[in-house]
Amino acid sequence: MDRSADASGLLEDFDVGSQKERVVTEEEWLQKWEMGNIGFHKEQGHPLLQKHLDVLLNGRSGLRIFFPLCGKAVEMKWLADMGHNVIGVEVSEQAVKEFFSEHSLPYCEEPVPEILGAKMFQSTSGNISLYCCSIYDLSSSIVGKFDGVWDRGALVAVNPCDRQRYASLMISLVEKNSTYLLVTVSYDPNKHKGPPFYVPESEIKSLFGNCCEINCLEKVDDFSERHRQWGLDYFLEVLYILKFIA
Repeated sequence: MDRSADASGLLEDFDVGSQKERVVTEEEWLQKWEMGNIGFHKEQGHPLLQKHLDVLLNGRSGLRIFFPLCGKAVEMKWLADMGHNVIGVEVSEQAVKEFFSEHSLPYCEEPVPEILGAKMFQSTSGNISLYCCSIYDLSSSIVGKFDGVWDRGALVAVNPCDRQRYASLMISLVEKNSTYLLVTVSYDPNKHKGPPFYVPESEIKSLFGNCCEINCLEKVDDFSERHRQWGLDYFLEVLYILKFIA
C-alpha cells in the first residue's frame, strides 16, 4: 500500500492530550540553534510557498509580510527581492545573524525601546527587519500591521498551552483583507511528543474561525528518515489559507 496516499486520507481525530502539557522553553530553542539541531530549516526554501506564492501575494506589490518565529528562512530573501517588506521575529540572535551572513546582506542593529533587551536587525536596504525577542512582546504599535503572513514552523512550534495567546496576537497584527498561509503538520501525536506539534483542523477553526475564512489548499507527504527515528510511520504537511474578512 502506498503510505503517503494512505496517510493523506487519515481523519484528524487523534486525542492530543499527550501533547497538551508539553512545554519547550526559550532556552531549549536557543540550544537547538547553538547545537545545530535545526532539522526544521529548509536550505532551499519551502516548496509549498513556491507553489502557492501567487495566493499569498494575490497580484499585489509592496506588501508587508510577516514571518513569525522566522529562524533564518530563505523565503524572506525571496520576498524582499520581489520588492516586498519582510518583518520577522525570532528568539535566537544566532539565527538572525546567520540569515544576514548567509545571504551576504549588510545590516544594522539597534535596540527596540519598547521591549527590554530586544534588538532589531535591519538590512541596509531597509526592506528586511528582524526582531530578536519573544513574539509575545510584539504589538501592532511596535511592528505595525501586515498584509500577508507565512506561518511555517511557528504555530506548530508554539507550546500547546500558548496557542490561544499566539492566535490572538496574530489576529491583532494583520490588516483586513490580509492573506495568511499556515503550514501545520499531521502525524500520530501518541508516537511523538513534539515539537513540531500536531494541530488538528478543528483547533485551527477554533483559533481563527471567528475572523477569517479557512480553506485547506494541500496536504503533502513530508515523511523522512528523521520522522522514522521519532517512531512515526507517516508525516504530512498541511497548507491552509486564512482569508481575513474586512
